[in-house]
Amino acid sequence: MSLADRQDTLPAAWEGGMGSAGDYIALLKPRVMSLVIFTAFVGMMLAPGNVHPVIAVVAILCIAVGAGASGALNMWYDADIDRVMSRTAKRPIPAGKVTPDEALAFGITLSIGSVLTLGLLVNWFAGAFLAFTIFFYAVVYTMWLKRSTPQNIVIGGAAGAFPPMIGWAAVTGNVSLESFVLFLIIFMWTPPHFWALALFKKGDYETAGVPMMPVMAGETVTRHNILAYSILLAPIGVAPYFLGYASIAYGMMAGALGLAFVALAYDVWRKREGDVARVACVRLFKFSLYYLFLLFAGLLAESLVKGFVA
Repeated sequence: MSLADRQDTLPAAWEGGMGSAGDYIALLKPRVMSLVIFTAFVGMMLAPGNVHPVIAVVAILCIAVGAGASGALNMWYDADIDRVMSRTAKRPIPAGKVTPDEALAFGITLSIGSVLTLGLLVNWFAGAFLAFTIFFYAVVYTMWLKRSTPQNIVIGGAAGAFPPMIGWAAVTGNVSLESFVLFLIIFMWTPPHFWALALFKKGDYETAGVPMMPVMAGETVTRHNILAYSILLAPIGVAPYFLGYASIAYGMMAGALGLAFVALAYDVWRKREGDVARVACVRLFKFSLYYLFLLFAGLLAESLVKGFVA
C-alpha cells in the first residue's frame, strides 16, 4: 500500500492548524525524549575534557529536539497503523488533531534546525552523528525495517542507543570504546524491553500488520530471544567497571540488576499461558525501565562525585 493510500484510511476532515501546543508536544514523544536527554547527558558527563556550560545546554537541547523530530516523522509515517492500535489510537494524527502534512513539516523543520545548530555551535562531528541518528530512526527503522522484518526492533534499536555517543561526541569531537559500551547497553536492552511489551500487545500488532517477533515467529521463539538477549545484556551492563571508568560499587549494582533482569526474563520464558504469562511480561517490561535508568544514574552519580572531589 502506497503512502497516499495509507493516509486515505485516516480521518478525512482535518482542519489544518487546529492542533494545540500539547498536540505538537505529543508528536515529539516526550517520554522517549526524556530517555534520550538523560542518556545523552550521561555521555557528556563521562566524556573526558571540559565543555562550557552554555555549549553543554545547547548540545542537550539539540539532541532532544532531534529526538523529538524523529518521533514526529515516525508518527507521520505510521499514522495509519497508529489508528488501529489501542495504545496509539489517541496520538495527534489518528485523532485528527494534526494533519500528516503539518506533522511532516514540523519533523523536517526540527530535524534541520537541530542538526545545523549542533554543528555550528558545538561541533560538526556531533551534528553529523545527530543527522545520521534521525535518518536511521525515521527512514531505516520506521520506513523500512518496522514493516518488513521481525528483527525490526533489533536493528532499529540502534537509533535509541546513539544519544550517549552523541553526547560524548559533543564534548570530545569523536567517539571511543567507552561511549560504544554505553551504546551497547541500550542496544542490547532494547529487544527484551520491547518484546516483553509486544508479547502482551500481540493482537495490536497483528491488526496493524506489523511483523513483530511474536506475530511472525511466535511467542515461544520470542521468549527464547528475550532470555538470550537478557543473558547477554547482564555482563555488558557491568562492562564500565571492567573497563575502569566505573567503581566496584557500580559493578556490584549493575551485576545485581543484571541478575534480576535475567530472573524476570526466565520467568517470562517459563510462564507461557494465561494471566501469569501476562503478569510476567508486564513485570519484565516495567523492571527494564528501572534497570536502564539505574545503570545510567549510577554512572552519572559517580561522574559527579569524581568531579566534586577533583
